[in-house]
Amino acid sequence: MHVHFIVHEDFEAPGAYETWARNHGHDVTFTRVYAGDTLPKDVKVIDFLIVMGGPQSPETKQEDCTHFDSKNEQSLINSAVKTGKVVIGICLGSQLIGEALGAPFANSPEKEIGKFPITLTEDGRKDEMFSHFPKTLEVGHWHNDMPGLTPDAKIIAYSEGCPRQIVSYSDRVFGFQCHMELTLDLVELLIANSETDLICAADFRFVNTPEELRAHDYGEMNQVLFGFLDKLEASYKIG
Repeated sequence: MHVHFIVHEDFEAPGAYETWARNHGHDVTFTRVYAGDTLPKDVKVIDFLIVMGGPQSPETKQEDCTHFDSKNEQSLINSAVKTGKVVIGICLGSQLIGEALGAPFANSPEKEIGKFPITLTEDGRKDEMFSHFPKTLEVGHWHNDMPGLTPDAKIIAYSEGCPRQIVSYSDRVFGFQCHMELTLDLVELLIANSETDLICAADFRFVNTPEELRAHDYGEMNQVLFGFLDKLEASYKIG
């Protein structure tokens, strides 16, 4: 199976998503847009398209960030969805999925940086893809915005600070506003690139200090993510 990552910044790396793909022996490729890579021209050879996060928003213009082309990424996402590929978006990636499907992103009620609980909705508890999730699970967060909702979208999980943490757009298309891929190494990269946000941690309800971020255990949420990806792979192979 071919897993392709779109990576917007070196400090928003795939983390546990890449670990899962390599542990399963899948072919793993990247478009590192921050390094000048071009987007794939043909999604037919891709099975899983995973679009990572970044400090940009879907509204960011190229004159403000020359390596980020929101419209081109949305077009690629749309092609992948229409051809029946698995598409997963994380943070910015989840917002780009919504935009590609005609659902504009929105500002989250609260800035969230750190590790805080999400809670499954009724739709989440009924969805077999998330049946292994506990009702409440502490996961990583690093965001100000959230994905838009299409008429058919289902909110799978929410947090106290954000009502759209996991969104199911179809049985193969999912947006994760939360960061279940975080590892301690990734957290260090994010800390180094989020100095302004973290200095003001005391001013926000859901922002951890660097010391708190380093003290968290991210292993449990990684394992829950692996279970979700296993189910998604099995469903995709069936058909």
